[in-house]
Amino acid sequence: MLTLVIFVVLVGMVMLGVPIFAAMGLTAAGTFILLGEAFVLPMMAQRMYVATTGFTLLAIPFFILAGNLMNYGGITHRVFDFARALVGHIRGGLGHVNVVASMIFSGMSGAAVADAAGLGVVEMKAMTENGYDKEFSAAITAASSTIGPVVPPSIAFVIYGSITGVSIVKLFMAGFVPGLLMGLALMIAVYFVAKKRGYPKDPTPVFGLIWQTFTGSFLALLMPIIIIGGILGGIFTPTEAAVVASVYAFVIGCFVYKEFKLKDVPEIVWESIKQSVRVLFIIATAGFFGWLMIHQSIPEQVISGLTTVTENKYVLLIIVVCVLIILGCFLEGIAVMVITIPIFMKIIGQFQIDPIQFGVIMVLCSMIGLLTPPVGMSLYAVATISNVSIGRLTRELFPYLLGIFIVTLMITYIPTVSLWLPNILMPE
Repeated sequence: MLTLVIFVVLVGMVMLGVPIFAAMGLTAAGTFILLGEAFVLPMMAQRMYVATTGFTLLAIPFFILAGNLMNYGGITHRVFDFARALVGHIRGGLGHVNVVASMIFSGMSGAAVADAAGLGVVEMKAMTENGYDKEFSAAITAASSTIGPVVPPSIAFVIYGSITGVSIVKLFMAGFVPGLLMGLALMIAVYFVAKKRGYPKDPTPVFGLIWQTFTGSFLALLMPIIIIGGILGGIFTPTEAAVVASVYAFVIGCFVYKEFKLKDVPEIVWESIKQSVRVLFIIATAGFFGWLMIHQSIPEQVISGLTTVTENKYVLLIIVVCVLIILGCFLEGIAVMVITIPIFMKIIGQFQIDPIQFGVIMVLCSMIGLLTPPVGMSLYAVATISNVSIGRLTRELFPYLLGIFIVTLMITYIPTVSLWLPNILMPE
């Protein structure tokens, strides 16, 4: 009963507009007080500190900085132009360009909101100017931005790996195929929507245009190769890769493309600091909230409840997926991961589910949460940029949400989809 009350209070506070970090902190502190255990509250600062001091978490602010440097440094425009030369001639052309550009950009930033707020502005402007409905442009921009945390490098995988101790490199590798499948699913949805509505397409490109846009964006396209190649080659860790990505984005944006000047750097760094603080403060308060759950043996209660419902691994997995998606409708994705990982890791161990596969499942479920009200971060970011109402944008997102959900089910029930690449490249 206490477990239910805790989650109802938490979700209720979020629904009332309380910031997620404050809702988690107040719920945990209030529960300890009501239980007559206020003496543990001095431990709150210590638990919050411990939750954010892992070495791997250093990757978060640097990947955020890299994403902002790319948005300021003209990389997004060049990636968009190259993607347009490749797939703009397919029916619904700029919708496909939107997806392909996001897939390329996701190999650099690792954050959905950075994609939506940076590359998304370029994409929606081009689509509107070429006769696409504003709602369609906004919906595919929001949907394609969710590829970012799946294709490596990924901030979400860094968080999952830092909490569970699972190899972040293997998690990165496990995200490749699911990320490609997400892109394919979104492009199929775009094609049918575009065909039904008669959206335009670009003329078939000549090789010269493809070569021109490729050479113009070559240094930008080289970035994910450097990051992933360096990690796989053992040259640097995922955390160090985030620093390399930031330095690389700074050099080509400031000195090669010359899209921003040194005087703009403080503004870029300050914006990155604000975004990093928001993410890390959620992780910090989730650390205290997670301590409450362990203190009250909530993970054991949930495990006992689920195993009472079923002992079938596949039934259990669909229950877990549904729980994660429902939680994602009300809580920010990082908060969902930090809160539920201590619970679900014990369950997947009991049912012999691979933790790498489960990490991909969690990230995909959180991507659905990014697109669903009332707390969808990408949903709100794109709605703000495009001036499309949340209601209209949510309705327009349905075919793309369906595509991402189908890919999630594939990852859930066909482990090879996510485990094939890490098993080949990094065998035990």
